[in-house]
Amino acid sequence: MTLALRVPQELSARVPAEQRGPGRDRSSVRLLVSHGTEVAHRRFAELPDVLRAGDLLVVNTSPTLAAAVDGTTGDARVVVHVSTRGDDGRWAVEMRDPDGRGTTRPRPGGPAGSVVSLPGCVLLVHEEPVEAGSERLWWVRATGDVPALLRRHGRPIRYAYTERDQPLSAYQTVFALPYADGAGSAEMPSAARPFTEAMVAGLVSRGVQFAPITLHTGVASAEAHEPPYAEWYEVPEPSARLINAARAGGGRVVAVGTTAVRAVESAAGDDGVVRAARGRTELVVTPERGVRVVDGLLTGLHEPAASHLLMLEAIAGRAAVSRTYEEALRGLYLWHEFGDVHLILPKEGPHAARCSGNYR
Repeated sequence: MTLALRVPQELSARVPAEQRGPGRDRSSVRLLVSHGTEVAHRRFAELPDVLRAGDLLVVNTSPTLAAAVDGTTGDARVVVHVSTRGDDGRWAVEMRDPDGRGTTRPRPGGPAGSVVSLPGCVLLVHEEPVEAGSERLWWVRATGDVPALLRRHGRPIRYAYTERDQPLSAYQTVFALPYADGAGSAEMPSAARPFTEAMVAGLVSRGVQFAPITLHTGVASAEAHEPPYAEWYEVPEPSARLINAARAGGGRVVAVGTTAVRAVESAAGDDGVVRAARGRTELVVTPERGVRVVDGLLTGLHEPAASHLLMLEAIAGRAAVSRTYEEALRGLYLWHEFGDVHLILPKEGPHAARCSGNYR
């Protein structure tokens, strides 16, 4: 899906919400709520008033890594965005050129056999592209401990629309958990960023439940908008039970972020039942595939050519997504990871009820 609209540069969120003025915190963003093509303008602090007892939020516990690190290849300075660790010990990485302003420009990876030198005498040897026909992401062999390298020398991935570097803490959500093997997400599961501990407590007190899942997201295609490739996920047994119970009880299952949708839908059978699962998922949620479990989605605002819009269309329909994004532009909502958020909920009405086990 491609939207016929242009997002002005001034609508890019350049700093986190809590840095935009006194008395603000992470929850100080706007909330665009859509029920089908009906749109309401709210504040994120009003989320407890929008959800209801019995609803369930699926949240991603993956922490954000300091996944950008400086290096050299030949005589050239480069920035390496470390994306995903493969089952065979290799790493998927994206090569970038520094732009002189603290951010980067795209740079093709490779060729096979080329070497990138990183701090601590760690070397990356290019082997092959992650996807045939694309030079953006390459599988590399590393001579050293990459998670340790990132902890010592890495910084969060930053794109040109942001104003300045931020500490890693600015990219962690309230749901992030440490993983003993150093695993995590190359880029923040940003839909959950506006949540605070106080917000979570307020939602729980109103009868909204939370089901934690994990999906370690790789480097997004900020320029090319390629579909996501295989990523590691886990839906634990307790969360699967919570999701199935919410559905059976008439509650709405709302994924917090596209990563949560991908994980839950990967664990769902043809019967719509979620079962504990873990491994690498290659699922791409499209309108043709549809969704089996997720009723709603809390997400940021995506670029008009972003592949994630297909997922939004699968949940809400093309007309609803187009209408919502037109409203977001008219309302001067802010885009990207520090921006405002969009809550997609099922259309209300006499025909909105879900029949258990049926596709929508």
